[in-house]
Amino acid sequence: MTDGRRQTADDGRQTTDDAHRTTEDGGVGRRDVVKLLATASLAAVGIGAPEVAHAWERTNAALARQGTGTQFAPAFFTPDEWRTVRSLVDVVIPRDDRSGSATDAGVPEFMDFMMVENPTSQPWMRDGLKWLGDECRKRFGREWTASSAAQHRQLLNVIAFPKTAPAALKAGVEFFSRFRDLTSSGFWTSRMGVKDLGYQGNVTVPVWSGCPEPALTKLGVSYNIPMHVPRRG
Repeated sequence: MTDGRRQTADDGRQTTDDAHRTTEDGGVGRRDVVKLLATASLAAVGIGAPEVAHAWERTNAALARQGTGTQFAPAFFTPDEWRTVRSLVDVVIPRDDRSGSATDAGVPEFMDFMMVENPTSQPWMRDGLKWLGDECRKRFGREWTASSAAQHRQLLNVIAFPKTAPAALKAGVEFFSRFRDLTSSGFWTSRMGVKDLGYQGNVTVPVWSGCPEPALTKLGVSYNIPMHVPRRG
């Protein structure tokens, strides 16, 4: 991570160079990568889809209350952890020209509910946040939330890539991998994330004209090929 320059991702959107790059070669846009991560990340952190749905029900209710002036009070995260979580999720998924950031989507609140309802996930989250704070103090003489964006990039550039990370930083690598997975799962299952994906849900199709010809050609099939029905007896 050398600077905070902006570059254009493959899908034409802007992504921060290095800071939000999640592949070793930087050849895929940041959101494209976290979308892929989200497909496998639930299993990676030991959380099922029903739990996610329930957590979002509670999160959306909490976000609605915030809209009326009721401040959200984390049930799991301490005040220091809460500030770190809100900062870190936005490093994983910052605001861009198509949608808001992870905090805009309510991912920190989602994480808090997930931690409360999944006690087995609490140790890695709490220990990982402590590791992050300790490593920042060791490297920069200050907490994560007091460190600069450049310092954040410097640290994450080391622990974001398991294949090249030093063995001594294994704890940090494992934590950030899980945290990134949970962030991506939270965002892409949120209302904002679903809208970003362009998912329309069940839509009535008044007229079915069949599979598009390019798709049939790619599959090597055709509606013009007669179907062979074997004779009985």
